[in-house]
Amino acid sequence: MLNHDRYRLIENIINERNTVTVAELSKALNTSESTIRRDLTALDELGKIRKFFGGAAAIKNPEGFFEDDVSVRESVMSDEKTLIARYAATLINDDDFVFIDAGTTTSRLIDFITNKKATYITNGISHGRKLIKKGLTAYIIGGKIKHTTEAIIGSQGVANLSSFNFSKAFMGVNGIDLDAGYSTPDVEEALVKETAVKKSYLSFMLADHTKFKRVFPVSFAELRSGCIITDALPDNRFSNETIVKEVTE
Repeated sequence: MLNHDRYRLIENIINERNTVTVAELSKALNTSESTIRRDLTALDELGKIRKFFGGAAAIKNPEGFFEDDVSVRESVMSDEKTLIARYAATLINDDDFVFIDAGTTTSRLIDFITNKKATYITNGISHGRKLIKKGLTAYIIGGKIKHTTEAIIGSQGVANLSSFNFSKAFMGVNGIDLDAGYSTPDVEEALVKETAVKKSYLSFMLADHTKFKRVFPVSFAELRSGCIITDALPDNRFSNETIVKEVTE
């Protein structure tokens, strides 16, 4: 096998698995460990991967700060969001004190809520409107309004959330990664998400399969901080880090 072909295979394996050992690469490529170590050194010098003792790791490239507005994101992965939202609504029990994060999948969740004995707090303006239209007991926190997501964000939003103790939180998320955890593009929105998770007994991350193995600029919680509800799990290693529920119908 030519060097450049082996480099390409090694880089693909590392990007797929995030981290890999020399021994694993040697077995996968049927190549000596000494050759693999030289290849890793070369790839590290080229800036393709990050070499460490006994193996290598992928270099994460954050997705960026740009985020589509609500009207665009509503139509993306619509069927998958419906599956996730319908199941998530069944997790709400009588007397629950629930936080519902801003976001398109969490908005879909409200469509399926039937429990009128629970109390609902949200940082989504459109979410609050949907909750009261259903006759639910609902509150909305105060703070800065983010135009693209119609979310209440920033320090005032964090201050509002800090006095609450939620039994359950249903969170939106832009990226889920084994190393970076749960991430989002906006610093101020991340602070609200981080606070909501910390103030909740149980947190559920509502995320379709396209959110996995993506890293956005700001991490707001570790993987183990929340249970993931998704339509399909693209990598079983995530289930080693936290509880994952795949909803197929």
